[in-house]
Amino acid sequence: MPIYSVVGTQWGDEGKGKLIDVLADSADYVVRYQGGNNAGHTVVVGDEKFVLHLLPSGVLHPRAKCLIATGVVVDIPVLLREIATLQAKGVATDHIFISDRCHLIMPYHIKLDELKEQSHQKIGTTKRGIGPAYVDKYDRCGIRMADLFNDNILYQKIKENLSHKNLILQHIYQAAPFDADLLFEEYRQYADLLRERVIDTRLEMQNALHNEKMILCEGAQALMLDIDYGTYPYVTSSSPTVGAISVGTGIAPQHIKRSYGVMKAYATRVGEGVFVTEQNNDTGAYLRNKGNEYGATTGRARRIGWLDLPVVRYACQINGLSDVVMTKIDVLSGLDEIQVAVAYRCGGDHPTRNIPADLSYPNADISAVYETFEGWNEDLSAIKNYHDLPPACRRYIEFIEDYLQTPLTMISVGPERNQNIFKNGSIK
Repeated sequence: MPIYSVVGTQWGDEGKGKLIDVLADSADYVVRYQGGNNAGHTVVVGDEKFVLHLLPSGVLHPRAKCLIATGVVVDIPVLLREIATLQAKGVATDHIFISDRCHLIMPYHIKLDELKEQSHQKIGTTKRGIGPAYVDKYDRCGIRMADLFNDNILYQKIKENLSHKNLILQHIYQAAPFDADLLFEEYRQYADLLRERVIDTRLEMQNALHNEKMILCEGAQALMLDIDYGTYPYVTSSSPTVGAISVGTGIAPQHIKRSYGVMKAYATRVGEGVFVTEQNNDTGAYLRNKGNEYGATTGRARRIGWLDLPVVRYACQINGLSDVVMTKIDVLSGLDEIQVAVAYRCGGDHPTRNIPADLSYPNADISAVYETFEGWNEDLSAIKNYHDLPPACRRYIEFIEDYLQTPLTMISVGPERNQNIFKNGSIK
């Protein structure tokens, strides 16, 4: 049985959680492979809304084992709170497991992230400590989940890290240092709380493939926040691409057979960085309010823009997407005109569909080339059949599909798991 993957094609917040929830109904495993609790996946079931930051979005399906794989950085208190919140709502959690190779987000990572964001180096992070945790991972001084079960190693690593981190805190930021003994006592207690959940997720997935189980891998964030291919430096600290699945899980790439890219019918982003199609005007305010565009993790108001097709095309190419899923098409209802970016104009150059490495250079000398479409007023939320959509809406969708040269398999017309139109056959 092959691996299916779900990734974002814009700047995140496209609605990946909903698609994962739809697909997880048939999955034996749902796997997070990168990022940390800077993600925010929202799943609506009836009148109940679940906002997941660290746990895989398939957690609401108890038949599927939910794995937090090696490439994820884990804030243990956040993990335990998310599990406790689900348990309080009557959701089973005994199917959640964590890789013994996951790196930990420590309290000093969070403090350093907060302090750096308050300084002149602000890039708009969620201040969750994700970047500093990945820095320690690649600096080879990180603390891993397996270290919780060896007191000597855990204490030594905490002490060695604080010998350096406390100097930065005290002498660069004039902040209070951390106490190694207190931190050790806190974290050694987590071993007993997590002992039954910490496993070798790579081996678990390898055995699952051997036994022809269906595995669904979900990315956090999206292509334009990728550490290499996003709007650097205003990006996340990992790679939310299909290619990163192999690195984050330890499973060879030939097992990945179908890759879904999720795109919003318009564009949003949070934090700093270039946003070529941004609409900081009444149209942007309309879409923000109608689409409830506020961060699931931070509550921040999202920046709003017209759909940027060069960005989505770029994501299709890098990820090798087999399918695209469009969300929030219903939010566009009520607009007289809808614009879509089809190219960029950089200075006096001819329009290009390519995404330059530095979108901010030369400053303020890049603009979008738009196609304009007739809007529609109909309520789409109850539509189940593609041909029942308003003609103007279908023209918009078909133009996008033709531009991307990738099938638009599912169109979401509302937040609930059953508000979907399947355009090109089965999603599974």
